[in-house]
Amino acid sequence: MKSERVAAIVGVAESDLGKTPGKNVLQLQAQAAKLALEDAGLTKHDVDAIFTAGNWAWAPNLMLAEYLGIQPKYTDSTNIGGSSFEAHVGHAAAGIKAGLFDVALITYGSTNRTKPANSSFQSPLTAQYEIPYGLPTPVGAYALAATRHMHQYGTTSEQLAEIAVATRKWATLNEKAYMREPIEIEDVLNSRLIAEPLHLLDCCLVSDGGGAVIVASNRVASTLKKKPVWILGHGESHSHNTITNMPDLTMTSARESGKAAFEMAGISHHEIDVAEIYDSFTITVLLTLEALGFCQPGEGGAFVSGQRTAPGGDFPMNTNGGGLSYCHPGMYGIFLLIEAVRQLRGECNARQVDDAKIALVHGTGGVLSSTSTVILGRD
Repeated sequence: MKSERVAAIVGVAESDLGKTPGKNVLQLQAQAAKLALEDAGLTKHDVDAIFTAGNWAWAPNLMLAEYLGIQPKYTDSTNIGGSSFEAHVGHAAAGIKAGLFDVALITYGSTNRTKPANSSFQSPLTAQYEIPYGLPTPVGAYALAATRHMHQYGTTSEQLAEIAVATRKWATLNEKAYMREPIEIEDVLNSRLIAEPLHLLDCCLVSDGGGAVIVASNRVASTLKKKPVWILGHGESHSHNTITNMPDLTMTSARESGKAAFEMAGISHHEIDVAEIYDSFTITVLLTLEALGFCQPGEGGAFVSGQRTAPGGDFPMNTNGGGLSYCHPGMYGIFLLIEAVRQLRGECNARQVDDAKIALVHGTGGVLSSTSTVILGRD
């Protein structure tokens, strides 16, 4: 049974990206919000709900709403790391269905490259058995997961490199991508080790940037200039905080969030035309593909081999260049949503996936800790 068309994404935009020494976190979010509202054909006076996340303020929603001059009747500051914004989309759809508001503004901004926030990735309260032993976070946690997957299933560094190379191929088609120089598998393997077995080119960028997404009720969406991108399904979950307490280093809670999203949307895996999957590290993608059910546990390496996810491949993925090559300002999930919407609208020019009707967007937060999955579709 197909899901009910209750809420849609009607506007998306990013701010300036890369290095933005002349802008602070609020300015980046304001820039993205203004552009997203213009994209939708709305103004800030239409917004009655605010969603944001980040570690840049004691109460980010209060500071953001004040800066934008918006007094919302609904606010949500759910912060589960990089998957927060996929969760926000699901929460916004639920709020709209409940009749609590009509137009939600979701934003994120970070100056992670030019002015990094002074915040620890893990608290000594819960990471007391990790921090004293020098585990680098977050990369060390992902390296542990990669090592376990290699031991358990025979996954290779070459297979992980396939993801980095394919993603860079998409980035060469995106003028906004930070890294556009083509790379080969040997380049990934020859880049320096950051945390064995992960090389430099297995790791995401560190950049500045902001993004915004506008979610509206079907009543509002039907009046706007662009065709809506419907929120068909959503699921979220989290399994741990510290990597020490991850139940299984090779299986994330995408298994639960993905199952919920597919069931709500009433579709199956073969109906997905384009996938935007959080790529903080190459191993993140491989684990996610398995947990979402696109392949069986242990088959992720074979699934991505042969440049299957690159332009021209039969599984288009991370079509803007991803966190590995496009941008990654700390919590990347909002940019996955922006790209998925543009693909479904047919706005991606050289990197456009032909006749894309249904997109899967999946965020990961923390150290493989939280997951949120959104399925989007166009009429």
